[in-house]
Amino acid sequence: MAIGIITIALGFFLMTGADANTRPDGVFDPNYWNQDIFSWKRIRLAPTLVLIGFIIEIIAILYQPKNK
Repeated sequence: MAIGIITIALGFFLMTGADANTRPDGVFDPNYWNQDIFSWKRIRLAPTLVLIGFIIEIIAILYQPKNK
């Protein structure tokens, strides 16, 4: 289960970053558009990691080891 939690946390961490109106120097500017909000890391990789993490959690909860 720890691997699933770490994977989910990593996915949420990769989603973080500046919002759409934050300049590269970190200042909010309503006239600036930050194109980095559409990066591959935020749009594809991070949600995929979160989904994989939830799948790992479901498998970890439902898995029953075989008793000898």
